[in-house]
Amino acid sequence: MSMEQHLDAHLRALCPNVHPDIAPPGTPRPYITWQALGGEVARFLDNTAADKRNTLLQINAWAHTRIQATTLIRSIEDTLAASPHFVARPQGEAMSTFEPVTGLYGSIQRYSILANPRLLAL
Repeated sequence: MSMEQHLDAHLRALCPNVHPDIAPPGTPRPYITWQALGGEVARFLDNTAADKRNTLLQINAWAHTRIQATTLIRSIEDTLAASPHFVARPQGEAMSTFEPVTGLYGSIQRYSILANPRLLAL
């Protein structure tokens, strides 16, 4: 399985509604979205690819209340940190947000994920 497939499985264990990039309109709350933000390219001195790939990832937890969003994003952090499939390191505490048009409370957190490149294929 790819890193993204493992990520999806970990997130779905916490919340059944998981979507890359954006959630379709009408998605039941709570839900999780995630998106790749790039990452550091690792190459050896001879310019060959390293044995690991680094992905900077943003994960967004959306819910009816601030407490639900915060609880979900903290559960995500604990779950990803315990993954045997990749190394996930939070890049700071979660940021809170609110979407007045939809009434959604959000918690957003970035991760640096280090994974075997054979696991990165979509």
